[in-house]
Amino acid sequence: EAALSLGVRLFEHTPATDIRDLGSTLRIYAPQGRVDAGKVLLATNAFPPLVREIRRYVVPVYDYVLVTEPLTAEQLDQIGWKNRYAMEDAGNEFHYYRLTPDDRILWGGFGAAYGGRVNPAMEDRDEMFQMLAHNFFINFPQLSDVRFSHRWAGAIDTCSRFSVFFGSSFAGRLRYAAGYTGLGVGASRFGGRVALDLLDGRENEAKALSLVRKRPMPFPPEPLRRGVISFTMNRLEAADRAGGRKGIWLRTLDRLGLGFQS
Repeated sequence: EAALSLGVRLFEHTPATDIRDLGSTLRIYAPQGRVDAGKVLLATNAFPPLVREIRRYVVPVYDYVLVTEPLTAEQLDQIGWKNRYAMEDAGNEFHYYRLTPDDRILWGGFGAAYGGRVNPAMEDRDEMFQMLAHNFFINFPQLSDVRFSHRWAGAIDTCSRFSVFFGSSFAGRLRYAAGYTGLGVGASRFGGRVALDLLDGRENEAKALSLVRKRPMPFPPEPLRRGVISFTMNRLEAADRAGGRKGIWLRTLDRLGLGFQS
């Protein structure tokens, strides 16, 4: 509504398939037509980017969520969740959870799955939801008779430093912000403002930050990429089983500034 009130034109359900430099403008192609623009900001998250170089830095990872049926007053009293704080646990593979306004528990996270590319089939993996349910009942044994009414999954983009990064193409007429790693709800406002200031050449104190000036280390090409990511996820699981004690691989990533908690 805010965008429309400012005269912004929205083209929903319109996949952008290509971008080309026409000299004075950039042309974005879609099955329904095309859009010409003097400047372009890409905020495509985990989805295939129009600028090839972004693919070196971003991989899609799938996150999974379950939601319970509404809890009764007695059930809420049993678990002692008095102040309705949203929470997460301290594992590398962590759960996040909160109470909804109608007293359901939203329970997500823990098992992230690397998809290689965005694939809707990754959103309906029974084994991931079963694992989430198993862990839910370990955390809430008082709710053993509660059923789940909703489940979903979706792709998030991750990069090797696990936070947003910025870049440009077409002599600065295109800017992009990507790599939020599931932290985009809070950080996308910052990312959008910085990217627009970069695009328009406006001064912004954030532009001096190394976070803005430097890009993360790129992922290796396939098939090495899949192997490195799978091995790292395996080592994160092992550290959780060992009470948080990291092995040599995770300690090395931390020293390089690439660790999950770096």
